[in-house]
Amino acid sequence: MDPLARHHVVTSGAADGQPILFAHGFGCDQTMWRHVAPAFTEDHRVITFDHVGAGGSDPAGYDPKKYADLRGYAGDVLEIIEALDLHDVVFVGHSVSAMIGALAVIEAPQRFSNLVMVGPSPRYIDEDGYTGGFTREDIDELLESLASNYLGWSSTMAPVIVGNPDRAELGAELTASFCRMDPDIARQFATATFLSDNRQDLPRIPVPTLVLQCTDDVIAPDAVGVYLADAVPDATLVRMEATGHCPNLSAPEETIAAIHGFLRRRDAA
Repeated sequence: MDPLARHHVVTSGAADGQPILFAHGFGCDQTMWRHVAPAFTEDHRVITFDHVGAGGSDPAGYDPKKYADLRGYAGDVLEIIEALDLHDVVFVGHSVSAMIGALAVIEAPQRFSNLVMVGPSPRYIDEDGYTGGFTREDIDELLESLASNYLGWSSTMAPVIVGNPDRAELGAELTASFCRMDPDIARQFATATFLSDNRQDLPRIPVPTLVLQCTDDVIAPDAVGVYLADAVPDATLVRMEATGHCPNLSAPEETIAAIHGFLRRRDAA
């Protein structure tokens, strides 16, 4: 199956510009970048896509065995890059896609120039000496609730994840996005996400990396951002004023400014 059709790949901007590839998080689709991606079209070739099971992707491309691990999603990223023959790629990943991007970069470093991780977490479960933000019991309960009543889980969790309780429209948008996803695929994607442990991969990230850490992020708390930035060899940690887990929705201007600033500094170095 053509990966460009399978993932509803959309390109815009400068055809000969440096590629910048935006990847959405769990329960979302590429429209979550609509406030951010256009800011890069003047100088970049902008690429957005949908993970299988989300947005305009082809659900026939879903394989439970392949996507039992985040490396299956990383393989999709590399297939898209190869299909478009992209080089010197800036990868921008939100939430779980930050780690999906890291795995893709490690697998094919010759294709990438920079990695931008928005609200990343290499491990969601607490362990001795590591704070992920959740106990194993928390995650088991979350996954059980998601499996038994996905729509109810979505309407409860989406506003908590996006934060900004004074902006109800953000929670409503994320809820609607969650509800558009196939429940079976969502359950398996959530399992692959929340039970993942990619801490050992962080020292292997070979490109300059920007870590965007939001304030009061219930999914990826500050301690996670600090841990990740310390573990990646060439990482810059930026603590944002934006609150919640979705600054691409709640604070697109700040998100754009942080990415632009990082890329300009790298170009000047």
